[in-house]
Amino acid sequence: MTSALPLDGIRVVEMSHMVMGPSAGMFLGFMGAEVIKIEPPVGDKTRNLTGMGAGFFPTFNRGKKSVTLDMKDKAEQARLHALLKTADVFVENFRDETLAKMDLAPAQLRKTHPALIIASCKGFLKGPYEHRAAMDEVVQMMTGMAYMTGPAGRPLRIGSSANDIMGGLFAAYGVLAALIQRGTTNKGATVRSGLFENCLLLVAQHMVQFDIEGTESPPMPERVFSWPVYDLFPTSDGRQIFVGAATDGQWDKLCKGLGLNHLLDDPRLQSRPDQIAARGWTLPLIAQAIARHPYDEMLQIMEKNGLLFAPVSRPSEMYDDPHVNRPGGLFTSHYAEKQDFRAPALPVEIDGKPVVPDSVDIPAIGQHNEEILGDLRVEAIE
Repeated sequence: MTSALPLDGIRVVEMSHMVMGPSAGMFLGFMGAEVIKIEPPVGDKTRNLTGMGAGFFPTFNRGKKSVTLDMKDKAEQARLHALLKTADVFVENFRDETLAKMDLAPAQLRKTHPALIIASCKGFLKGPYEHRAAMDEVVQMMTGMAYMTGPAGRPLRIGSSANDIMGGLFAAYGVLAALIQRGTTNKGATVRSGLFENCLLLVAQHMVQFDIEGTESPPMPERVFSWPVYDLFPTSDGRQIFVGAATDGQWDKLCKGLGLNHLLDDPRLQSRPDQIAARGWTLPLIAQAIARHPYDEMLQIMEKNGLLFAPVSRPSEMYDDPHVNRPGGLFTSHYAEKQDFRAPALPVEIDGKPVVPDSVDIPAIGQHNEEILGDLRVEAIE
């Protein structure tokens, strides 16, 4: 099948596991690159995770080709080096020391494969912490993300592997920049993405507030609001709906939509700072008005008036969401020896169309060994 995607013709060799490295490979693959996943002979251990880890491998390895190599064996290491000669990009998330033992450290690869772009997905960028082990939750605790997410005294990780996924996204972003640069210089590059630094960027707005004002934001559940309405409310049938009014126009529409027109004429509510200061007595009035309507009726009121609103949904409910089920919103993947599943596409459209890769299936362990390794010319490593 001929692909018209931007990275068609780019070959990526990915030797990584868990989420950060695989997500980098997935992003490149969804944009058209051929992604060859290197697994140990027994398969990536992430394949066998259960519970909240059960979605890791299938989600972030869609559309890849599986090749098995025993990286403890010198002959197998030589096969990987031969494969890298055919590649444009190498994605890895192993310790620097481990890579060096296999002649796969970036500095070593730049000598033997000068045009290769190496994307290293690490816990930290170069600096005092660069050799520390890290995981998503670790860096959330370190950077203040967990502090900002939970109520005071109860730091909480956010409900997703967001840092791992975004760390992979930044690695892919760096790869794209390096590919563009290589078109001019004919030289590869080393891209290093840090999980800690990614999380640091996510809390940068709070850091900058402190640097500018000298004040710290409280955790998000206890934050000082910048909007007149930005809250959860119960409906008459016991469900919750999030409602927001962040502009003068939205405040006007919300009051009218809920039959609270008298608030628009109240002299105490004629500016946004006034409306924010009055949240203590206006929110109970808004809550009473919302509580008179069942959930579905409230959705209609909010939609009709073009207001900020959201149902409080669980991830499993997304499979029933009409927008998620629009053309190109979900792809069905065949998972070898397991159950087929649906997962979201990239959150990107190009020329008004969703990004549709050639394949989103999950390969069996070593499924592409013969296709990828069959014709390689392998030189022995001393």
